[in-house]
Amino acid sequence: MTQDGLTAGTASGDDAVAAAGETLFKNNCASCHAIGEKVVGPALRDVYKRHKLPWLKSWIRNSSQMVQSGDKEAVALFNEYDKQQMPSFAFSDDQLTSILKYIEKASAAPAALPADPATGGSGVAQGGTSGPGGGDAAAAGAGVAGKYLDYVLIALIIVLIVMVITLLIIANILGDYLRGKKDLDGRDLELVNQRFDFSKIYKSRAVQIIVGLIFTVVILDALIEETYGVGIQQGYQPTQPIAFSHKLHAGQHEINCNYCHTSVYKSKNANIPSANICMNCHSQIKKESPEIQKIYRAIEYNKPIEWVRIHNLPDLAYFNHSQHTQVGKIECQTCHGQIQNMDVVYQYSPLTMGWCINCHRETPLNTQGNKYYDNLVKLHDEANKGMAFTVSSNGGTECSKCHY
Repeated sequence: MTQDGLTAGTASGDDAVAAAGETLFKNNCASCHAIGEKVVGPALRDVYKRHKLPWLKSWIRNSSQMVQSGDKEAVALFNEYDKQQMPSFAFSDDQLTSILKYIEKASAAPAALPADPATGGSGVAQGGTSGPGGGDAAAAGAGVAGKYLDYVLIALIIVLIVMVITLLIIANILGDYLRGKKDLDGRDLELVNQRFDFSKIYKSRAVQIIVGLIFTVVILDALIEETYGVGIQQGYQPTQPIAFSHKLHAGQHEINCNYCHTSVYKSKNANIPSANICMNCHSQIKKESPEIQKIYRAIEYNKPIEWVRIHNLPDLAYFNHSQHTQVGKIECQTCHGQIQNMDVVYQYSPLTMGWCINCHRETPLNTQGNKYYDNLVKLHDEANKGMAFTVSSNGGTECSKCHY
């Protein structure tokens, strides 16, 4: 390492170090810092070139102490950002090195192109569906295509109806014309004056039975579909009291879910963030925004923000959030979809019993290094050769697991 940065000593370091630093950065730093732009604190691109390495490590560990000691760089930075106090972090030297290595690696990457005002996306994203949001983009494209297909079908039906009416009008005109001719013999006159009796069709017993059966089947299908849909709120997207965008916070600024939902890895429930968490950033940025002012009013009048719950499970079902996220290592997107691409959050998964059971049947358990599972895996492999040891293999589909 040099005094000015990491380049001389770690430019060819293991990518795993930078990967570990990225995780630490996103969990602890991304709420206030970004690589290429100012957020609450300064942009960190090439920060190791602006400050010496020992200074950076001391600043991250305890910036307040450095300001109080009268360090010129620390005092200047503190004053530049409206004397906003940076939290202290008890990182080890290795952790600090990995964070700075990640910043170095991210600084070397090409800067993202500015967003296209017409599309709201970056210049890189205009050519395809690269990244985690590709699936949502493809789904949106498919939805648009389906919508236009419906319009085409409706247009074709209208054209068909117009053609039928036109043909009927032409037939009547020709009939009137032929009936006015004097040189028609008896057989021709009989054909011209022949009238089709439509009453024979709808009075037919066979036609009445067919129409009745079709009507009954349609009604039964609609009733069954509605019955199976009771309690399923997939796609539910309520309007929230404050227009909070996960696409901006979790997507663009890469704020880790755990920063706001602090109990997501340690509690039965993923908590709703308090207004104080919002104020960690918005005491300094976008203070005049009408939506941010709603948070200020909630704090001023000591009233909770009445967020509308989106994901609801019936009281008869037991679900432990930390068991899935911490023990099972299930990613947020598995159940909640590409939430980092949602301006307004909606219920992505059906959350039905069948959906949960299928997941338990298909998801293999990671038993490596856990002696608790050794004998269970051995017994399972003896009885079920070639089959993976899934959640279901460990009793994950037993009724008492979720209903008690």
